[in-house]
Amino acid sequence: MESSSRLFSEFLQRSLHISPALAAVLSLIVGVGLGVAAIPLIPGFGSYLERKVAADIQQRIGPNRAGFLPFGIMQVLADGIKTLQKEDLIPAKADRFLFRAAPYVCIVGVFSCFAAIPFSEYWYPADLNIGVYYILCVSSLMAVGIVLAGWASNNKWTLLGGIRSAGQMVSYEIPIAVSVVTVAMHFGSLDLAEITAAQKNGWAVAFWNTNPFITLSFVVYWIAALAECNRTPFDLPEAESELVAGYFTEYSGLRFSFFAIAEYAEMFVVSAMAVILYFGGFTLPFEGSLSVLKGLPGGGLATLHFAVFLVKVWFMIFLMIWIRWTLPRYRIDQLMDLCWKGLLPLAFLNFLGSACWMALIG
Repeated sequence: MESSSRLFSEFLQRSLHISPALAAVLSLIVGVGLGVAAIPLIPGFGSYLERKVAADIQQRIGPNRAGFLPFGIMQVLADGIKTLQKEDLIPAKADRFLFRAAPYVCIVGVFSCFAAIPFSEYWYPADLNIGVYYILCVSSLMAVGIVLAGWASNNKWTLLGGIRSAGQMVSYEIPIAVSVVTVAMHFGSLDLAEITAAQKNGWAVAFWNTNPFITLSFVVYWIAALAECNRTPFDLPEAESELVAGYFTEYSGLRFSFFAIAEYAEMFVVSAMAVILYFGGFTLPFEGSLSVLKGLPGGGLATLHFAVFLVKVWFMIFLMIWIRWTLPRYRIDQLMDLCWKGLLPLAFLNFLGSACWMALIG
């Protein structure tokens, strides 16, 4: 499968009659520009959805006043403008360089993951045959940025939040990795595009007849993903009743918003991974048997796949938000016990069971 950047580069060569090198550079510039332009959309819509879902669960109306558009849609824009007007304060005894760098480490780590996500059959930034390992490795930078923010602020509450985050995120990365590798072993590929294409005749989570351990793998992955994103009931690094605001207590203005942007972007990444690995990615259910789709032109089918992918991902994000406003918070000891005594042994047993199933039954 060819990536969208390569196809766009070939289009520029044919239409503008330029060299392949110049076409590749222009394609890269356009791709980066579109990516930067799309960055505010994910946290913007995510925060709006969170407010609306929270209001509905708490029997409130939610944002409905800002701007002239209905349903309070412009509340996100109003919040963004207000954030830009806030003063950027740095504590007197903070490590100024690391304090400034920490939000950018989080942003770079989480948005680098988007390079390997196939949004459609032809719409994905890079054709990586190790996309699974790439996302698992690059996403760990989020934990590094959070620890830096907690330590550099020279505040006991932020330091405790950073330490909690380090223990939590590093611990829960292990069951996530084992669950993801279980699916990669089932499909025999680390390429997310190939894993998606293999599910055209049925989603992985529904493969009871071929490998029942995939469904259990999803359960382990999803619980661990909630902890990886620091979402309730696993939001210990920023527990308001214990640590004020956790690792970003001393942050304000634009740098504070960077942590929120990184959090919603990480929610998008882990939800996209769940959709790709277990729910067919951008494909429709049993797409291989739907003859009506074969008559669609390439652009129409790619647009349909992109829309299907976004609907699936935002539904998974909705589940995350729903869980946040429904369940209470775990204690830190319960959180770590769940990982090391519950999810991790279950993930390894599931991996072993899947391997035995494939060896004995195929």
